Amino acid sequence: MVRGRGPRGAGADLTSRPWWFGPEALEPGAPDAPFDLVFLDRDGTLNERVVDGYVTRPEDLVLLPGAAEAVATLTRAGCRTVLVTNQRGIARGLMERADLEAVHARLVDELTAAGARLDAIAVCPHGVGECSCRKPQDGLFREALSRAPWARVDRCLLVGDMPSDIEPARGLGMRTLRVDEVTRIGAGIEALLGRRAGRDWPLDERRGEGHVP
Repeated sequence: MVRGRGPRGAGADLTSRPWWFGPEALEPGAPDAPFDLVFLDRDGTLNERVVDGYVTRPEDLVLLPGAAEAVATLTRAGCRTVLVTNQRGIARGLMERADLEAVHARLVDELTAAGARLDAIAVCPHGVGECSCRKPQDGLFREALSRAPWARVDRCLLVGDMPSDIEPARGLGMRTLRVDEVTRIGAGIEALLGRRAGRDWPLDERRGEGHVP
């Protein structure tokens, strides 16, 4: 069952463009940051999925073990982080923009408590075939890149749990890290940054190809 209230219209907020929550222009991260931008999927990567449904209320948001600490590691490394998430529950009338903002306020609070930061959030609120931003299309990534002209795609990383996350990032030439119930985001980020620091970690992280278990 889908959690949340009954169907409601998305109203004038629902256009063909992605929703952007963040500054008009993203400033560069630290000069020695390992990545220019790190794109983070939400459901299944940072927080638990709602089976056959959507996270429509703040109390439904449950972070996965190690997720906040992983984002904090990226923050300390000087990376800019952008959340990229499909939220078709908006188009289906199961939640409104205000509900999504409340969920993301809870997410930001929990990340902040761990020393982590999200620099921006890009959301596709559309149904299938209604836009060019619903993953596996690349509109969410292009939206963020348009606001960070200093970022090089070969110095960007996508972290996600689904092929629909990996496909658009790989198509743009980004590095990718696929996580799952065995390889959580915390272990993946630790391994990835540890490998860059010269330690021997068993992670296949390849420029423009990515790690796909």
